[in-house]
Amino acid sequence: MKISKIETFTDSKFIKGVTLVKITTDTDDIGWGQISPYYSDISTLVLHRQVAPFIIGKDISNLKDLGNLLDIVYDKQHKFPGTFMCRALGGIDTAIWDLHGRLKEKPVCDLIGNCKTKKIRVYGSSMKRQITPKNEVERFKKLVDEYGFTAFKFRIGSEVGRNRDEWEGRTEEIIPLISKNFQSCDLLVDANSCYTPSKAIEIGKILEANGIIHYEEPCPYWEHEWTKEVTDSLKIDVTGGEQDNSLTIFKKYINEKIVNIIQPDVLYLGGIERTLRVAMYAKQNNMICTPHAANMSLVTIFTLHLLASIENAGPYLEYSIEGEDFYPWQNNI
Repeated sequence: MKISKIETFTDSKFIKGVTLVKITTDTDDIGWGQISPYYSDISTLVLHRQVAPFIIGKDISNLKDLGNLLDIVYDKQHKFPGTFMCRALGGIDTAIWDLHGRLKEKPVCDLIGNCKTKKIRVYGSSMKRQITPKNEVERFKKLVDEYGFTAFKFRIGSEVGRNRDEWEGRTEEIIPLISKNFQSCDLLVDANSCYTPSKAIEIGKILEANGIIHYEEPCPYWEHEWTKEVTDSLKIDVTGGEQDNSLTIFKKYINEKIVNIIQPDVLYLGGIERTLRVAMYAKQNNMICTPHAANMSLVTIFTLHLLASIENAGPYLEYSIEGEDFYPWQNNI
């Protein structure tokens, strides 16, 4: 069974758009996957020009050979090992998994492991920094009442903010306010690479005092030594890894205990197979894997299957609470 055709369908009206990928084999079997959102039109071009030539005609009969196939593509493009390459690979990888699930009439998680009796808890993930602390509280309360959420993640600092807040005093206001109003919920925060170590530790102490349990990407994600300093200085779980697409860097995260919890993104990293490698290596080193899945595209579905099939999964699926005002393409996907 060989891939004979790769088709892509891109909603290019939006910067935060999405591309779906359809593969067809010489046996007329099909599979659907997805390239990661955010400039997916660029990743789509990379797929057709730099990935497809090494995929078309290749035998995909055995899922055990998928890793080797992806590695060949990655190696052939060794001068272009970055994010767009991996996002393109993710589209192919997820389509191949889907094809095998269709052929075997099983969910993908059962191709990895037994997921029939496992339930996955979600946390409501806020993407918004422009929202006031009071309005964030009201939004969370509505979600608790309507859907029964028992965990939330909210944003602190400013995205890659060099110690700046979104506006002065917002972080110091929102942490205790959310904590006070949701004492029965598990609470997580994301700093999106905002702080230097000293400032990150200062904010981390506030988080600990207010019962927050998850401190995501406190420092610029490429500053591993900075993040390690924060991890070693706090009791709260420091987490990270979503932005990275190098398996070597993930080994560094895990080997050096740069974070307490590793957070690969299935579509940033290059698909389910490559993410499984990270999860398995984390398991060997007694580290929890809680993947990043910050939008309501198919990455939510891919991540759900992954969490259902790995032994060291964290307790949550990240579940975006943003609607079409934030991700205008997602509701009709």
